[in-house]
Amino acid sequence: MDFELSPRTNELKAQIEAFMDEHVYPNEELYENQLNTQGDRWQLPEIVQDLKKIAYSKNLWNLFLPDSEHGAGLKNVEYAPLCEIMGRVHWAPEVFNCSAPDTGNMEVLHMYGTPDQQRQWLEPLLAGEIRSAFAMTEPEVASSDASNIECSIKRDGEEYVINGRKWWTSGMGDPRCRVIILMGKTDPQADKYNQQSQILVPTDTLGVEVKRMLPVMGYDDAPHGHGEVLFNNVRVPINNILLGEGRGFEIAQGRLGPGRIHHCMRVIGVAERALELLCSRAAERETWGRLLADRGITQERIAQSRIDIDMCRLLVMKAAWMMDKVGNKEARQEIAMIKVAAPKMALEVIDRALQIHGGGGMTNDFPIAYMSAHTRAMRLFDGPDEVHRQQIARLELRRQLGGYPMQSKVK
Repeated sequence: MDFELSPRTNELKAQIEAFMDEHVYPNEELYENQLNTQGDRWQLPEIVQDLKKIAYSKNLWNLFLPDSEHGAGLKNVEYAPLCEIMGRVHWAPEVFNCSAPDTGNMEVLHMYGTPDQQRQWLEPLLAGEIRSAFAMTEPEVASSDASNIECSIKRDGEEYVINGRKWWTSGMGDPRCRVIILMGKTDPQADKYNQQSQILVPTDTLGVEVKRMLPVMGYDDAPHGHGEVLFNNVRVPINNILLGEGRGFEIAQGRLGPGRIHHCMRVIGVAERALELLCSRAAERETWGRLLADRGITQERIAQSRIDIDMCRLLVMKAAWMMDKVGNKEARQEIAMIKVAAPKMALEVIDRALQIHGGGGMTNDFPIAYMSAHTRAMRLFDGPDEVHRQQIARLELRRQLGGYPMQSKVK
């Protein structure tokens, strides 16, 4: 395994770090002020639009896409360190047009979309002109087992008719959201993993109704948001189906591998930021005549945080390297491992930072409380820990025992 950064990655890394230093970190307070004083929190603060123009002019744009025609042409192991830097500020990825769920949706359209679908939706997404949402999770079933999904997609002549209720439809709160990639069932009688399909649904289609925006542990996550959405006899052309009927799981697996690398590297960036906050706070606060930084328990927390972050980063880089070398399917155990390990590690680092900040850490004066809420949510989205641990265990049993599941020896 070789994790040495390529000259191209080193160049981009230096450019993004300089951009963050010059444009993002100094404007964090301005972003919050604009968001909270513009009258409608579901509008993008002007500072983000301004910075997007600068990033685009510097060619720091669509870095996630491995296609050199539309993206930077980077491999997973090359993009991962850049994703970490962007993750240090929760709204920074959009500045570079690298934010979820658009990245995953663009990858789906790039890999599986028809020329017409790409022209209608991929091109404006790549240009940062519109945003998108992804609708899979449903409130009535355990959607961690995606075969449970009940939303129906039925063909009626030259149209598909969609009926169902989705929630945690990420990106639905953004007024620029123009299209939803929805997963539902086209054939409930087919084999278990051939029942589902994915389809493009324009947000202005008759019958699409946003019931509410869901709070994330008390945060509205504006202006991005996560919607509960009803689809009531929603009709779309048959040409809106992605890849064909029954291909939903196939698309999902192609989408989720890179997406999990992105999420995990971003959350490592969050952990690094939390450790910085921990250290700076410990170096300026005194109790009983001594700096917190001089106390053994604080130094233990700092040391353990550095160990945890670096170990987790290496695991994520290994997964990215394997995806590049042997493909997503062969790297699926490593992909599952990082999805469990990264948020767990980051939550522990964030909690240490919060403890050092005392009561201030629970307020909005510092980003720590928001970091904690969003990172805790990561243990659920893109599959809960339990699902990933089950996959890790099954693959390990198969490797150790030469096959799994096995015939029971109990009579």
